[in-house]
Amino acid sequence: MTDFEATRAMFDLPEGMIYLDGNSLGPLPRAAADRVASCVRDEWGRMLITGWNRAGWMQMPRRLGDRIGRLVGAEPGSVVLGDTLSIKVFQALAAACEMRPDRRVILSDRGNFPSDLYMAEGLCRMLGDHELRLVAPEEVEGAIDDTVAAVMVTEVDYRTGRRHDMAAITAKAHAAGALAIWDLAHSAGALPVALAEDGADFAVGCTYKYLNSGPGGPAFIYVAPRHGERAVPALSGWLGHEAPFAFDLAYRPGPGIERMRVGTPPVIQMAALDAALDVWDGIEMADLRARSLELTDLFIAEVEATCPDLRLATPREHARRGSQVSFRHAEGYPIMQALIARGVIGDFRAPDILRFGFTPLYIGEAEVRRAAEILAEVMAGRLWDRDEYRTRAAVT
Repeated sequence: MTDFEATRAMFDLPEGMIYLDGNSLGPLPRAAADRVASCVRDEWGRMLITGWNRAGWMQMPRRLGDRIGRLVGAEPGSVVLGDTLSIKVFQALAAACEMRPDRRVILSDRGNFPSDLYMAEGLCRMLGDHELRLVAPEEVEGAIDDTVAAVMVTEVDYRTGRRHDMAAITAKAHAAGALAIWDLAHSAGALPVALAEDGADFAVGCTYKYLNSGPGGPAFIYVAPRHGERAVPALSGWLGHEAPFAFDLAYRPGPGIERMRVGTPPVIQMAALDAALDVWDGIEMADLRARSLELTDLFIAEVEATCPDLRLATPREHARRGSQVSFRHAEGYPIMQALIARGVIGDFRAPDILRFGFTPLYIGEAEVRRAAEILAEVMAGRLWDRDEYRTRAAVT
């Protein structure tokens, strides 16, 4: 069994704060600061450019990709790190569309994260003859037909925490001759993912949420090994070349997942991620999932018992829930600001979502109960109804 008290001690959390926003930005692992300092001082500072070889900087995207691959059920050598999540979405979409040249539709749902949809819209404009087709989240499976080149779905909805059925949607896509692309931004490190077992073709995800790599941490991309030599990278970057230091003027894609590298890897940020991934050594994802469901069940029960004005937006069924709980209220923004002022950190998503993330690595039952108590106090006393709580900050 996973010892969550031990993992809690691995994080540097401010005293008196209940942090329920790890689904947006994970907290600082205690080891990360020293690891980054060592990278800066001992590697960059002492090795300078020789660090690419001596410190293994060039191999970090693949090495860390394999560490993440274990957490998302990927085959060894099928995940690589680098760039941003939007870039990785674009890479996966472009490769999938090229692999299905006789089809013109990218299918997604209206609950998907807007940046994913923006990337798809931009790709459709570039291609000129492709269409982004959007349906309600519950209609995705039924909308897959022989016009669809790629189905692009975020497994866990960023607003509500609703979870799509990866195995069922992927199977339906394949039966119709389409490819399945999964965004794991709210899945990786939050719940068990089985990319290989479920037959996913591509997957992407970020590392600064549940994987705790820090603000701006690099994204990852997965390409199923069966597509490794067929997926053509639209962003044919220098480090995705078969032989970067041959300095050929013509691009030749590297082998397998290596071709999905684009630019120079963010070494210092990857050092933070490397330390953050140490926390996951020995973690059983099934234990994490079971504890997550216990905590989210508890929070739902406590809030519903004391805050009748809040309406649950997250599915009650375990199979359809990620590792967050969202409630709706027309005054969601000032309510969240009042909570934050009292040391309970969640976030707000337009138009009316109060969003709370639950990470058993550092959150336990006592924090969940106390957070619900503070929320009840805020609601019962209308403590949110103050001008300073209504002023919108740049980041909500």
